[in-house]
Amino acid sequence: MLLVGTVIAAAVLAVMGIVPRLMARTALQQQTDTLAAPDVLLAKPQLGQPSQEVVLPGNVQAFTDSPIYARTSGYLKKWYFDIGSHVKKGQRLAVIASPEVDQQLAAAKADLATARATAKNAQVQSSRYADLLKDNAVSKQDADNFSSLAISTRAQVESATANVQRIEQLIGFENVYAPFDGIITARNVDIGTLIDAGAAKELFHMAAQNVLRVYVNVPQVHARACVPGLTADLQVAEYPGRTFKGTVVRTAKTIDPASRTLLVEVDVDNHDGALFPGAYAQVHFKMSAARPALIIPVPTLIFRSEGLRVGVVQDNKVKLVPITIGRDDGRTVEVVEGLQPFDLIIQNPPDSLVDGETVHVVRLEQADQAGRGIPPSQVRGE
Repeated sequence: MLLVGTVIAAAVLAVMGIVPRLMARTALQQQTDTLAAPDVLLAKPQLGQPSQEVVLPGNVQAFTDSPIYARTSGYLKKWYFDIGSHVKKGQRLAVIASPEVDQQLAAAKADLATARATAKNAQVQSSRYADLLKDNAVSKQDADNFSSLAISTRAQVESATANVQRIEQLIGFENVYAPFDGIITARNVDIGTLIDAGAAKELFHMAAQNVLRVYVNVPQVHARACVPGLTADLQVAEYPGRTFKGTVVRTAKTIDPASRTLLVEVDVDNHDGALFPGAYAQVHFKMSAARPALIIPVPTLIFRSEGLRVGVVQDNKVKLVPITIGRDDGRTVEVVEGLQPFDLIIQNPPDSLVDGETVHVVRLEQADQAGRGIPPSQVRGE
């Protein structure tokens, strides 16, 4: 019995010594895990506006822009308008002297008169032989020969007439007319300049500027929101503080694979002549968002090999959420998919952050609508 009592006493003493050490070790482990958890700051994403302003560069061009070439050869006899002149459709811009063409017209008219005389004589002979054939006074072959001659001479008259009309049109091209209402933007000839018909040398250059086209390359993310009828405001450097109103009239309806942009045309009224073709403009679009977007700061982004992530805290545990971003202004990004408005995201996450890791929330970066910080109990899910 004495031996049994001794054993029991020794066991009790052993248990009383081991249990406190185990409890202390457990407490130390818990304290170590708590201290090892990284401190993080949290914030809620901001809800984006239902409509957003997108500012893009645009190239201003004339509504109609055309070079003027000569259709007949000769020497420039006179010009009537210089650069900057406003002209109406049909006004004469210049006169080309082409005496060779005038002589060709005279020769063509003489050939036409000869062809008509020959045709008239052939027709008389054909009629005469047709009457003689009825009395069997001539052979049928002779009658057919004169009938064919009459037909061929009529064709020669038609050919000569067409030639006269062709040369008359060339003479008409000696006068160069404005094809539309616009402004002379270039004059490349002077009196006495040798003119060759065709597109070898441009005589004038004209631009219609009452309405201007502004071409804008819209990024793919905004392509569906940029539709005909959408209004746009233009700003140019030479008119600080002034805004020009424009409207989207058409789009290319295809994304350029090189730049991933949609070509958009904005028409702007320019009857006062304030804007010049070829200018650079900033085009402000007010686009309706297809769905509400969430705005988060750029430092919250986590760049991983599997894609873009943000750290969301749930019950003091980290969840790395994949996201899809839209507009990026360098300071904030627009998240179009992956986040919810009530998610709490980590500000400036460490590079070593992993999915499922326990974190220690220091404080919240963003206050609620009442202006108070969100209680830590909401962060821990209590």
